[in-house]
Amino acid sequence: MTNVLTRAATIAAAMLFATTGAAVGATQASALPNATPTCHVADLNLAIGSPEGAAGSLYYPIQFTNTSTHTCALRGYPGVSVVDVRHRQIGTSAIRTGEPVNTVTLQPGDSVSAILRTNSAGVARGCRPTSTYVNVYPPNSFQAVQIPYHLRVCGAFEISPVDVGD
Repeated sequence: MTNVLTRAATIAAAMLFATTGAAVGATQASALPNATPTCHVADLNLAIGSPEGAAGSLYYPIQFTNTSTHTCALRGYPGVSVVDVRHRQIGTSAIRTGEPVNTVTLQPGDSVSAILRTNSAGVARGCRPTSTYVNVYPPNSFQAVQIPYHLRVCGAFEISPVDVGD
């Protein structure tokens, strides 16, 4: 599994220089293949990996694992927000990083991720209350998964598109 900080550095470089690196792992293409259906919530297990910090930011990988028996594809940005114990949204949803998107094809058992970034509490003012859940809509989905997770959003709240390599 590729280090989250390496992916975060790639994201930062892409944002600054509008370039992307080569991908490894799951298949990557420029458009959804006609024969490959989009992954739906029922096809996926969603999880949040361990955070890693760098330069005052915290990076959380949101992992999408194909748990179905068929191949499916994801393309674009997930929708992400934090919610409280009553399932009410805390603040605004994560904003997109502006990186180019790729289609990733997942065979059964394959995983891809999107990187969620916020600032460390000691660096940014305006921290939100700690969440009880992270609400995640897979790309091109109108159905969300609420992942139990205590996340404190401070300052920036950004999400990258799904991509291979994590």
